Amino acid sequence: MDAEPNRGVVKVDVTTGPAVAAGSGDLLVVPVMTDLVWGPGADWVASVLGDWLAPYLGGREFVGKTGQTAVVPGAGLLPYGSVAFIGLGDEIDAEGLRRAAAHAARVAGAYETVVTTLHLLDIAGATDLVTFGFLLGRYRFDGYLSEPKPVVLGTLVLAGASDTGERGAVLAEAVARARDLVNEPAGQKSPQWLATWATDTLSAVGISVEVWDEGRIATEGLGGVAAVAAGSHQPPRLVRARYHPEGATTRLAFVGKGIVFDSGGLSIKPADAMETMKTDMSGAAAVLNAVWAIARLAIPVEVVAIAPLTENMPGGGAVRPGDVFTARNGKTVEVLNTDAEGRLVLADGLALAAETDPALVVDVATLTGACTIALGRSVAGLFASSDEVAHDVRAAAEAAGELVWRLPIEESYRSKLESEVADVKNTGDRYGGAITAALFLREFAGGLPWAHLDIAGPARSEKDEHYLTKGGTGFGVRTLVEIAEAAATR
Repeated sequence: MDAEPNRGVVKVDVTTGPAVAAGSGDLLVVPVMTDLVWGPGADWVASVLGDWLAPYLGGREFVGKTGQTAVVPGAGLLPYGSVAFIGLGDEIDAEGLRRAAAHAARVAGAYETVVTTLHLLDIAGATDLVTFGFLLGRYRFDGYLSEPKPVVLGTLVLAGASDTGERGAVLAEAVARARDLVNEPAGQKSPQWLATWATDTLSAVGISVEVWDEGRIATEGLGGVAAVAAGSHQPPRLVRARYHPEGATTRLAFVGKGIVFDSGGLSIKPADAMETMKTDMSGAAAVLNAVWAIARLAIPVEVVAIAPLTENMPGGGAVRPGDVFTARNGKTVEVLNTDAEGRLVLADGLALAAETDPALVVDVATLTGACTIALGRSVAGLFASSDEVAHDVRAAAEAAGELVWRLPIEESYRSKLESEVADVKNTGDRYGGAITAALFLREFAGGLPWAHLDIAGPARSEKDEHYLTKGGTGFGVRTLVEIAEAAATR
């Protein structure tokens, strides 16, 4: 690939402006609650436009319900060409405000300058929430279209705001970068290319980056990475990035699964199951872009991010069912299903992370279809080494607006991983597959505080809605940043 992936999020300039009655623009976006209860700015619009507005909106069945939008002309009465009313429903919370801003972004596609008052709602961090939602509502991955739609919107003006929501903008860009990497065709994002991308992108914000090639991977004893890579003509890479700000007293370690394409190896997938397997490096995209955001936000906590990168292909040298390899921590692993490969590269990544003696290790991976069966496509599975770790990670996810649900680490299921020829085998039976995968990973976490996020469902969206677009979602970036912010305050 000759150029960076296209990022729609960077095409919007966010600025502050005067109070809504003193401003001007092509489109004014204002909030409305159920039964046409006017929000900030909407009350002024209603008073200026007059009595015809309410029945006009009612005739179009707009009553302010969540997700409803309606656009009316300024009619020469307002210093705005048009007004977009965004329905918020009966109650609005942080996630609702993110989504409302994204709805506004979708309505605003044909306007160059958009002014909004959504951030004036009485919600903590409203400016950041609106900036985040609006920018990601503009995201699109269109770099491979021969005739992409032209970009119209240039400026978002936050009326009467004291700041532009820099944190929200940084998070939006980090999520957009992760989406770009996930959406990129597998043939264009080899492990080598991703390692170069990580080096260039992360070093630009003061993060030290070390890349291990296939020789270093072998000499360092990363048997899982080497085994999965054996069937591909693309050599593997391992990225180890470290953000170490002055004065940091807490160290975190993030590990992300980076399978750039998963054919299943010799335990090959059905053809239709491969169609979205370019997304199997979503965990690596999340951890690399999370550490980028943490550096951009200057969060005073040390973070080590590890991303093992490889393809899982059925080439002539591919690992075979029944083969045994030795992982970084010395444990031997019998491979019975080569399509359970993500846990093999994570085994080495977790062992490396444990060697840094962090206060917490978090791995992020599109790991099991079983987790998607259990929780659907919107909720990630959370496994944790303790109740305290589970509480902290779930609180971070809730603050970030990402849905997670704790699943049990059932000790009796460990017997499903017992091997006749090695310390552990890589799969159990068909039941409780997400749990046995987590039990396998725990073998390599060094007994440290540890959390595992199985994002097989929410890593990809099947449709466009609010600030999600069909394809990669960048799930996990925000939760990891929240974890870092919470750790910095302890």
